[in-house]
This record gives sequence, structure tokens and C-alpha cells, in this order.
Amino acid sequence: MYAKPETLDPQVFETALGEAEGDAYRVGPGDSLLVAVYGHPELSIATYAGTGLTGARGAGFIIDNDGSIQFPLIGPVPVAGKTTGELRLFLEKQLATYLREPRVTVQVSYAGSLRYYLLGQFTQPGMKFSDRPVRLLEALSLGGSIVLERASLRGAYIARGGKRLPIDFQRLLRQGDLKFNIPMHSGDVVVVPDSTGDQVFVFGGVIGERAGLGAVPFINGRLDILQALAQAGFGFRERSQGVLSETHVIRSEGDRGTLFIVDVEAILNGEAASFHLAPGDVIFVPTSALTDWNYAMGQILPTLQTVSGLLTPFVQIKYLRDSSD
Repeated sequence: MYAKPETLDPQVFETALGEAEGDAYRVGPGDSLLVAVYGHPELSIATYAGTGLTGARGAGFIIDNDGSIQFPLIGPVPVAGKTTGELRLFLEKQLATYLREPRVTVQVSYAGSLRYYLLGQFTQPGMKFSDRPVRLLEALSLGGSIVLERASLRGAYIARGGKRLPIDFQRLLRQGDLKFNIPMHSGDVVVVPDSTGDQVFVFGGVIGERAGLGAVPFINGRLDILQALAQAGFGFRERSQGVLSETHVIRSEGDRGTLFIVDVEAILNGEAASFHLAPGDVIFVPTSALTDWNYAMGQILPTLQTVSGLLTPFVQIKYLRDSSD
């Protein structure tokens, strides 16, 4: 048995993670703003028309659901998505029609647009608000704690903009790899599924209508390669069902993956130790000796695509993406 490690293209990974740390905060619905015009206290948005806010949210106006505020002289001002610097320049330009060289200051007094959704094995799941931008570990703490004895960290992921980010929760939470402690975006959904749904995917080995044998669940949280193949219907007495000595296993861990070549024949003959699987492993038993891994992928990609929604992000991005290029 030997393993060939592989990682995603760094550019693919960085694109998936989103903006770099330190990017200016952009306001949105639910935020409160303080706006002051130098020399014109009557235009202060916190005191205008007696509708300024004070208290836990701080002084200021709450941005409406349509992303706008009502500003004196100007009227409705679209502010969602702007930084405070962009908003300051915009207001100065608009007020220049009424005032000579207006100078404006803008401050976020309460960040109420930052919301995250924590689903699955949290002690306090649901929609969570934050008063400031946070990273993943801080966002997780908003859900109380993760019930680790029931959680599938390998199956956990973040959904952002309709995509699954290749975050390795196992390395982040169990090994302290802070590479995966990424800045969160408002609206991110963190999903930590139940470990009872852990499974592997077994393909190949049989030519014909049984080719592509599908998903095999874990048994009490454990599964080795012989158990998986047996559950998938391989008859080990008939060694004609594929080249077991060249069984391929793709294992995903966040942004990286490892290709194992497992000699199942040697395990059956007592010449090698059992190979323990991890949730999300993709197992392929070729029907003939392989000299080209690209040929092997060509055989299993159609089946992988049918279960793409269940696969880990590495397999989805690396193999399914490459197949469509």
C-alpha cells in the first residue's frame, strides 16, 4: 500500500475562502450609522427628526431592509455594500449642491447586518448575530459548542454563495491548524452533520449493470476496506471481480486529498494489515490492471457526478471541476 498526497491549486483555495483579512467593512441592513456634517449639527443623522437611536445598539439610524437611509436634504441614500469611506465621499458629493465644501464623517455604531447560520451538532444552533466581523472559531462559539461525540467533522462544511468551502474542521478543531480559521461573511451557513450519516463510496470491480456500487455506511463509527467491499456486494471467493491488489482510495481533508493504492489481495491473504477508512473516502476497484490514473478517473467520474452533492469539497472541486474543463 502506498499513498500519493495531492493538494488543491492554492488559487482555487484562496478564491473559495473569499476576501483577505483587513478588507474594509461594508455596511448592510440592520447596521446603525452615525453621520455628522461639520458645522451643521442640524444634519446629524443621530438627532434628525428625533428618530436617532441610543442604547445597546448605539446611537444612529438603522439601515432599512432595502439597504438605504433617509438623509436630510438628500432623501433616500443607498448605503448597503459601501465602506464608511465610500459613503463619506458619496454624501459630500451630494451635499455639495446645498452646502459649500461640506465635510462629513461616517461611523458604524452597531454592526447588526452580520448574521450567520449554525446548523447541525451545536448545543445552540440557529441564526446568530455578531456586533463585529468574526473568524470561523468565533462564529462557532456563537452556537455554544459542538457536540463532538455526535458530530462528523470530516463532513462539516461552510456554504457561501451557493458553494461549499474546502474547510478542514478536523484539522482546525482537533489539531489547531489556524489556516482554516477564515474570516466569515455575513450569511455564511456552517453545517456540522451527525456522524451517523458518515459513509464511503465504492465503485468499479463489476462490469455490467452492477458497476458503480454506491454508498456504504459506517458501523458504530468504524469501517475498514474489507467491510466496505463486502457490504457493497463483492464476493471475495471469486477474485474475478476486479483487480483487488490495485484498489484506489481517494481521501479528502478540506483543501487537500490523498490517493492510496491498497493491496486488498494482501489483506485477504493475511499479508498486510487491514486498511481503515475515513468518512467520505471514494473507493475504486479497477476491472483491469491500471497504468494511467486518468483512465481510472474516466471510468468513475460519471458515477461521481451522480452523487456529487454527497462528496467532500476536495473531490467536488478537484476531480469534478477538472472533468468539466
